[in-house]
Amino acid sequence: MGFGPHLLLATLEGLVTSAVLALTALGLSLVFGVMRIVNVAHGEFFMLGAVVAWFVSTMAGGHPAIGFLAALVVSPLVVGAVALVAERLVLRRLNYNPEATIVATIGLLYILQQLALTFFGPQARQVAAPFNWRIQFPWFGYSGYKLAVIAASAVLLAAVWLVLNRTRIGLVMRATQYDRETAQAFAIPVDRVYAGVFALGAMLAAIAAVLIVPIQQAHYLMGLDPLLLSFIVVIIGGLGSLRGTLVAALLIGLSDGIVSAFFQPTLAKMIATLAVALVLVFRPTGLFGTATR
Repeated sequence: MGFGPHLLLATLEGLVTSAVLALTALGLSLVFGVMRIVNVAHGEFFMLGAVVAWFVSTMAGGHPAIGFLAALVVSPLVVGAVALVAERLVLRRLNYNPEATIVATIGLLYILQQLALTFFGPQARQVAAPFNWRIQFPWFGYSGYKLAVIAASAVLLAAVWLVLNRTRIGLVMRATQYDRETAQAFAIPVDRVYAGVFALGAMLAAIAAVLIVPIQQAHYLMGLDPLLLSFIVVIIGGLGSLRGTLVAALLIGLSDGIVSAFFQPTLAKMIATLAVALVLVFRPTGLFGTATR
């Protein structure tokens, strides 16, 4: 296979990575943008989404599409419910103090990880893809499911954008993000907004996990890489910026796919780390971020 087809294949793989990363990082970015806290357990919500997807698809039986669709519905709801409980019992009691919530979410990370190890086990397990079509290019065949992941992610990201920018819910979230005290003065239930945003962030991570688990295997330690890459994306794009998250996810995903194909995966991680360092030095708020008021 020549350079051109090889580059196309690497670009497609990079787009799949970008699609999943954009959903995962968007959840982390929303939580920081509205609540001004860093959720260190975000990667474990991703992991929990994959584990729940495996349980649901296994219990569903029948055609793989039935189990996958059931997992796509049930997994985000379960993960969102866990996030709501964590927000109510932990974060709210800490009054969303930034330093305290970092420590608390680190503890939540280990709790979720150990629960997954206890009930899921140490083995890596895969969820069957809902279909196995292949799209035939002139030079190679490519997984139709991977292309469907890219399309599904684009639709979900567009839906989130519409909610944030064209609905009353999005207006309330933006008002809370801009000034919590003023929002409370206008009778906006800030605690409910925070709970909803925290659950939404976790649900986006769970959806990303359900989409990727037919390609990668579910494992109780799989939350580390999505967490680190999500932090890289939101730092480069700008904390709380939807546009920045999307642009940074595309940059990181494409560079990872292309550099890994032509060189070494380690080099792609080095480039991403260097990009974070350069952004922190020359533009601490990120490419599209703004200074906190």
